[in-house]
Amino acid sequence: MKAVAFDVFGTVVDWRSSIIAELETFGKNQGLQRDWPAFADNWRAGYAPAMDRVRRGELPWTRIDDLHRSILVDLLDGAGIRIADGEIDHLNRAWHRLDPWPDSVAGLTRLKERFVITTLSNGNVSLLTNMAKHAGLPWDCVISAELFRHYKPDPEAYLGCAELLDVAPRELTLVAAHPSDLRAARAAGLGTAYVARPLEFGPGRPPHSVEQGEFDIVATDFGDLADQLGA
Repeated sequence: MKAVAFDVFGTVVDWRSSIIAELETFGKNQGLQRDWPAFADNWRAGYAPAMDRVRRGELPWTRIDDLHRSILVDLLDGAGIRIADGEIDHLNRAWHRLDPWPDSVAGLTRLKERFVITTLSNGNVSLLTNMAKHAGLPWDCVISAELFRHYKPDPEAYLGCAELLDVAPRELTLVAAHPSDLRAARAAGLGTAYVARPLEFGPGRPPHSVEQGEFDIVATDFGDLADQLGA
């Protein structure tokens, strides 16, 4: 293994708590009372269907920022919330301001000492760069599906990441909290490391179903991952 790529939303950063906090601040500033956790969940739920529309050719290539904004506008309309475009833009950029899981920065810093570490996310480059600045994420580089104009789980994203890093697919391991992402990476020839994030969708949600031995590495957090990789 020469390089380690990371899924970001849910794996490295706690998107749900971060977005709920942003929405609560927005609601307080606007004098609005809504079910902000449900709003956050619905915002995230629109993400995969929107990407699928791009993948099927129903939409031209569209950045995640723009897909997020379209979903947000629909949710605001549905909730009867009317705000200026600039306020929509600021709220939409909440995805640039996500906070890391408590173990993320320390674990990444350890892994960086031994491996090249990069994002491999469907988030666009500016989003991932701003997020890294906000959260103190010590990436060696920021690689996005935007560079390939193919969203994960298209194989072009995984193989393109290996090509940009000038490593063979087998020399690149993807770290993710989502088995479907890892299965697609494995099909493309990458190594796989599953890190459980049981609170990604909030308390009380059932864990992902992962078969024993399905992935190369199974870790409880980034510290455990670094231990297993000798970093």
